[in-house]
Amino acid sequence: MSAPIRILIAEDQALVLGALSALLGLEADLEVVGRAANGREALALCRALAPDVVLTDIEMPLMTGLELAAALKEQGGAARVIIVTTFARSGYLQRALAAGVRGYLLKDGPADALAAAIRTVHGGGRAIAPELALEGLRGQTDPLTERERQVLRLAGAGKSSAEIARQIHLSEGTIRNYLSEAISKFEAGNRVDAFRIAREKGWL
Repeated sequence: MSAPIRILIAEDQALVLGALSALLGLEADLEVVGRAANGREALALCRALAPDVVLTDIEMPLMTGLELAAALKEQGGAARVIIVTTFARSGYLQRALAAGVRGYLLKDGPADALAAAIRTVHGGGRAIAPELALEGLRGQTDPLTERERQVLRLAGAGKSSAEIARQIHLSEGTIRNYLSEAISKFEAGNRVDAFRIAREKGWL
């Protein structure tokens, strides 16, 4: 019998983390070798445990699931990433695929689909929730640059242009230019409106 597929789970909600771990523990060919409450912890555990598959939520403290996937891709590790989230947004799916994610599932999907997706992804395939795959084809392409995304996130957190400039070491005029570009791309009335639109689309 072949060795079980070794899985690391990254999820900041303790009940969901426990439920996923218990669910996968029922499968004879799957083994949960690590659990993390945020992306940064998960990245450290990946280095220590070298899992085959990483299951991760998107929105977590310290490092998001998308940032975790991008970091693992950059490091060239062997672990394949599956996003398990409540966010059925084409923007998130597009960014996940760009970060090297091999699977994207919804938390309210059927329980047996998760184990099947892990086996598919471990075998070199992709596992995308059908309704998300269709939405991803119909969705708009992400219009933001990474710098615009960073600045818009900080603006959405209530920071002024001067505060953002100090935090990311750019001039206040440059920050205003990035915000102006983002507002223009969304045809928004102001930075708050641009932040709302980008968040709803899954581009933040």
